[in-house]
Amino acid sequence: MSVSTPISFEFFPPRNEEQALILRSTWQKLALLKPRYLTVTFGAGGSAQEATSATVRDLIQLTDVPVAAHISCMAPAREVLDQLLDRYRRKGVRRLVVLRGDLPAESAFKPVFRYASDLVAYVHERHEDWFRVEVGCYPEIHPESRDMDAELRWFRHKVDAGARGAITQYFFEPETYFEFVERCRDAGITIPIVPGIMPITNYTQLARFSARCGASLPPWLEQRLQDFGDDGASLRAYGLDVISALCEQLLIGGAPGLHFYTLNRANATMKIWQRIQQAQA
Repeated sequence: MSVSTPISFEFFPPRNEEQALILRSTWQKLALLKPRYLTVTFGAGGSAQEATSATVRDLIQLTDVPVAAHISCMAPAREVLDQLLDRYRRKGVRRLVVLRGDLPAESAFKPVFRYASDLVAYVHERHEDWFRVEVGCYPEIHPESRDMDAELRWFRHKVDAGARGAITQYFFEPETYFEFVERCRDAGITIPIVPGIMPITNYTQLARFSARCGASLPPWLEQRLQDFGDDGASLRAYGLDVISALCEQLLIGGAPGLHFYTLNRANATMKIWQRIQQAQA
């Protein structure tokens, strides 16, 4: 490992002024770690999309860190995507995270594109090589994929459409990542695959997120987290140990960087990063 380990931080757009203040404090702290980039997630609704665009704008204006933007197939119209892409290009955004996105609850909603690979191809067609496109991938299989072979086919479609890098869904055991990368290489997928990292700070929240996105909580971890009950301080200390060790093993094993799902909070991510630096000293 080296002190120049590439890291990136993911935020979601705030929904109100209180959340905006928290996010500002968070990115001000994390920007000091000199990440490779900061990125902002994309909502399916109109107001959420405007919040994403506004957050990207603020980060560009107020930090000297490169900013990436998420876009997904869940825009209400192709014209909305075109406007966003043109706006990001004018502001100098050079990196996008392109995802299919989750379908909104309303049954009548028709996504602009059916698959992320279609959107990747569309971005490449309209903007050629202006944007570096990153995509998502799932070491433990997307909830809608039939099996790992199907997962790898979908991933390969995104690469063939023009993706130049990928970020994994989070996981908690290093072999999950290394076995997935090996299968990707065997399938001819050669782009960099950066592990996604989720700090552990709240068991209930983590269990809910994991059930929704298909990330498994290993039995040894789930039982330990349950055992802490209402002792939040001890849970966070244990989570720091677990995730710091995971990051160290990933980097020693050759992972090309780390992408942190910050949940708009700085403390846990900063402590993990400090642990990594201490391990390198």
